[in-house]
Amino acid sequence: MSDGQDLPSRDAIVATAQESIARGSKSFAAASKLFDRQTRERAWLLYAWCRACDDIADGQDHGHGMSVVEDAPARLAQVSAMTEAALKGEIVGDPAFDALRIVAAETRMPPEFARDLIAGFALDARDWRPRSEADLYKYCYHVAGVVGCMMAVAMGVSPDDAATLDRACDLGMAFQLSNIARDIEEDDRVGRCYVPEEWLVEMDIPPGQHMKPPFRSRLSVLARRLAERSAEFEASARIGTPALPFRSAWAVLSAADIYGAIGRTVAERGDHAWDHRVTTSKLDKLKFIARSAVAAAERRRRYPPEPRTIAWVRPGR
Repeated sequence: MSDGQDLPSRDAIVATAQESIARGSKSFAAASKLFDRQTRERAWLLYAWCRACDDIADGQDHGHGMSVVEDAPARLAQVSAMTEAALKGEIVGDPAFDALRIVAAETRMPPEFARDLIAGFALDARDWRPRSEADLYKYCYHVAGVVGCMMAVAMGVSPDDAATLDRACDLGMAFQLSNIARDIEEDDRVGRCYVPEEWLVEMDIPPGQHMKPPFRSRLSVLARRLAERSAEFEASARIGTPALPFRSAWAVLSAADIYGAIGRTVAERGDHAWDHRVTTSKLDKLKFIARSAVAAAERRRRYPPEPRTIAWVRPGR
């Protein structure tokens, strides 16, 4: 922990967080520019902490170069201790964790949200794998759905507004499901697999063999299923946007379009989904942002209130 000497200012921590999101996620960086200044800065700060936790846990650099780590429990303990210090309002001395301290202090961020994310890293630390679709959603919640809840609070949504937080969680779930579909080959290289074991058994794919050429067409069926599930969560998330100010809704809908395109592209590529990493071009991002401005302006008409139909329910509800 820092001894309190020569502490970086909030502006300096925000600047470091902005650099982090620019390096780690061009998609989120593009969408974040649509927020008002306060929300934008809080989004960057929150992203910086999430990114740092992920990088420490997975031996990455801003989400790139994931490697097999031999000291996962020690890394998890480090992340957990620094996070708890930040939640207590202590100066951590690491810009990413001090970023969480700032967001937690400026909002009524429930500390259990941060702890739920750490629990997701704990799953990876013990080489946990989903057996069922329910397990898949459990994992997606802990590594992304809860981030959607945290982002909503950073946007000004009350921690007591459970209905809007449910929709925000749905967007995080959608993002992660698209990520899993896109990154099946990358995950396999470091010995991970987030496709439920029951799905692999259903397709008669032997354990650990899903990336082998003979099973590629069967795997593409499961990737398409992941993309379809992602689209269902995305559609549910859109219903929550009327509760947000225009600029926040614009950013959220832009991110939904940008990330939704990843899942759709994986599904469209079929057996060739993992020949090259799926990305969204700068031109496509601009198109999605422009289209989402109209959707945000019309959000109350386009996304009227309706019951949430997804059977899965986030923890604590």
